[in-house]
Amino acid sequence: MSQYGEPLHTIVHISDTHFLADKKPLHGAIDTDATLTRALRQLEASGMRPELLVFTGDIADLGEDDAYQRIRSIVDPAAERLGARVLWVMGNHDDRGRLRTQLLDEAAATEPVVSSFRLGGLRVIALDSTVPGFHHGELSASQLDWLRAELAEPAPEGTIVALHHPPVPTTIPLMPILELQRQSDLAEVIAGSDVRAILGGHLHYSTMSMFAGVQVSVAAATCYTMDVAAARGRLTGLGGGQSFNIVHVYDDRIVHSTVPIGDFPVVSGFDNEFVDRVYALSEPEQREAFSRQQPPISQPLPPTE
Repeated sequence: MSQYGEPLHTIVHISDTHFLADKKPLHGAIDTDATLTRALRQLEASGMRPELLVFTGDIADLGEDDAYQRIRSIVDPAAERLGARVLWVMGNHDDRGRLRTQLLDEAAATEPVVSSFRLGGLRVIALDSTVPGFHHGELSASQLDWLRAELAEPAPEGTIVALHHPPVPTTIPLMPILELQRQSDLAEVIAGSDVRAILGGHLHYSTMSMFAGVQVSVAAATCYTMDVAAARGRLTGLGGGQSFNIVHVYDDRIVHSTVPIGDFPVVSGFDNEFVDRVYALSEPEQREAFSRQQPPISQPLPPTE
């Protein structure tokens, strides 16, 4: 039995899908639809039933109507089968008006796309870090005031904040130019609040950091990824390494796990029968059967009564 028990909430964190209209391949090479569809199929096949799917921006590459309509046609049925709600967060490639009309069923508007809602006792807040016409990120004074007011009353299970531009340093070339500006202003609002985690995208690779005493988790893109180990001075996008994150919320911690997208050969493991037999044992017997190095764990387990 786990020392931590079952998580209070399970959230799936997906980012940077970059859909184009008419199923055009991104950069002439990436089938964005296929990768996202594969990711959602993996999620469904796992048996996991998350409460929320969070898409942290750059949902469409050029903000086109068809791109939003098509991604929604893929995501909405999967979310319904999973029993999950969907949170769409603005990215620098997105269009505020079209995102509202095509994904949120709202009237078109140019104001930042923000929201705050509850999953039981957990509050989830979406910020809009985009600057129309630019790729870097900013949070206006009015948006920070709104966030401060939202956080004034703590939520029973704390708060998760989602935004596109993550407040983390990056070492890959040119990307610091496109980072979230005036991060100290956000830190002033976050510090000492009930915010437990910040979810971001934008970087096209998975990474983690701390910000104002809060963990930041960045989900890699489902379209293409950046080569963090590329030759010095080069900014290189790769047609591989795509992944999404699973966010498990416990009462005293939040765990972020990266899931590679794709079908890979199985080289080891234990089937359901073996797992069930181990869990049927007492805790001391479990350690004898699965933790002791000798005899090898591949030997048959004792029969259960």
